[in-house]
Amino acid sequence: MIGDFALEQLLLVSAFAFFTQIVSGIAGYGTGLLLPLVLVPLIGAEAVVPVISLAALITNPTRAITFWKDLDRRKAIFVTLCALPATAVGAYWFTLLTGRGAQILIGCLLIIMVPLRYLLRKLKVQLKGSGFAGASFGFGFLMGATPGTGVVLLSILMAAGLAGNQVIATDAAISALLGLVRTGIYAGFGALPWDLVFLSILIGAMATPGTLTARWISSRFTAAFHNGIFDVVIMIGGVVLLWQVFT
Repeated sequence: MIGDFALEQLLLVSAFAFFTQIVSGIAGYGTGLLLPLVLVPLIGAEAVVPVISLAALITNPTRAITFWKDLDRRKAIFVTLCALPATAVGAYWFTLLTGRGAQILIGCLLIIMVPLRYLLRKLKVQLKGSGFAGASFGFGFLMGATPGTGVVLLSILMAAGLAGNQVIATDAAISALLGLVRTGIYAGFGALPWDLVFLSILIGAMATPGTLTARWISSRFTAAFHNGIFDVVIMIGGVVLLWQVFT
């Protein structure tokens, strides 16, 4: 036993975190959508978002530093400032949810995110000025209150004119800055006891080996094949979480 966790549970989380880092390294998102599938049964839905948030404080700065030369600093600062107040509100709101309410929220999000990703990509909306600010503000609340909102931020940045490594670098920088705010709120309201801090560090430690493995795998599978598998897993996971609540 380490804290409240058995060794086999920690090994399971480590292996799954490694897998999610591979997925994220190939697709650019996915860690926050997949990790709840193994974390909810282990620590409860109400603890999932704080744990993922703290783990992301390790993974996002790593990505931002890796792609530093591609970072769009102006857009990173703009989105962060617009999203920050809403992130704080969303994080505080999440701390008020019961375990059942948090599980319903996460389950619904997992199911909704798959068609939302396709819709955002199909619409090809261009964001400027007030539209960019409004989208950033809305994203801030989602980031504070739910896991797996990376696909929303990626879509916003692409709609604002970024592409390729610019998106990866700017997304990582924004997520790291906003992550400090929401993690601080979770910790301040008692949502991050020490055993969950240890679990978060364990998940974050999988970032480097997972990313290196993703580079090797990405050259051997098409993006369409990978995304298809990814979408099916997310949808099934969302349905299972809701099934557990209502049965």
